[in-house]
Amino acid sequence: MVTTLLVVVVALALIFDYTNGFHDAANSIATIVSTKVLTPFQAVVWAAAFNFLAYFIVKDHKVANTISKIVNEHFITMHVILAGLVAAITWNLTTWWFGIPSSSSHTLIGGFAGAGITNAFYMGVNGLTAINIKLILTTIAYIVLAPVIGLVIAYIVTIIILHICKRSRPSTAERWFKRLQLVSSAALSFAHGTNDAQKVMGILYVTLIASKIIVPGAAMPDWIPLACYSAIALGTMSGGWKIVKTMGSKITKITPLEGVSAETAGAVTLLLTEHFGIPVSTTHTITGSIIGVGLTKRVSAVRWGVTINLIWAWIITIPISALIAGIVFMLLRFVA
Repeated sequence: MVTTLLVVVVALALIFDYTNGFHDAANSIATIVSTKVLTPFQAVVWAAAFNFLAYFIVKDHKVANTISKIVNEHFITMHVILAGLVAAITWNLTTWWFGIPSSSSHTLIGGFAGAGITNAFYMGVNGLTAINIKLILTTIAYIVLAPVIGLVIAYIVTIIILHICKRSRPSTAERWFKRLQLVSSAALSFAHGTNDAQKVMGILYVTLIASKIIVPGAAMPDWIPLACYSAIALGTMSGGWKIVKTMGSKITKITPLEGVSAETAGAVTLLLTEHFGIPVSTTHTITGSIIGVGLTKRVSAVRWGVTINLIWAWIITIPISALIAGIVFMLLRFVA
């Protein structure tokens, strides 16, 4: 039965997906804008198109399946989902306002888990029994692993490209890499869509189960992927210019060659983790990749002060989102 609460939760989920798009637009377009391959407007349209292209190609939805299992079924209610979404949107907008490229993925996971834990306490049981500890620990592990994998791949790709192109004329090489950056940026945007849109798909799936629209184990309705890929693409088209500046210039100066390396490394990492159903952060991944290309020049080429500030934002995202969600859940119980 369709209720007002169900409509509100679905709307908030898609709003979060939209904020995910403009919050994470920087991941896809920062390097291609900073190297002046595309204008900001051209870049967001390009990225949004490849965000949405994933809808037609990716059909396994492994990441969505993982997200749907973060909170154990017995503890999922509409209020748990609502509180998690409110927390995730709040943290996304806060970090966007201050130009901090935090993880939309981790704020959603933290909010969902925090609300589930709070619900378990209200039910008189250990809060940790509400969440899938293995999935949470895997997610936390990839806070470190995803950027490291991106860093290593980007470093290796950059070294290989530099070796191949060492006899090329700089002007010719730059012209070719500006063209190649269109391809690498498209690949990263496609990978971003496959990974991030699926996270909200998982939330909407459990929303329909909690509202008894579908039964556990049922096939995902076709409108969910279409709505999620559309929302994230529209969000990407809106851009997130404060974060673009941080990602495109404050970590390290990027050339077209290095942009190709960073975007390729980010795309490969995201597609690999999506294949295994691991919900990693696009933000963490591309940040690690940008650091990797910076390290090929020298360690001091990376602005470590900025990088350390970003890492602190990554560390606090899950616990703060969980705390906000817990507070929102308690307020919902009080007014309901």
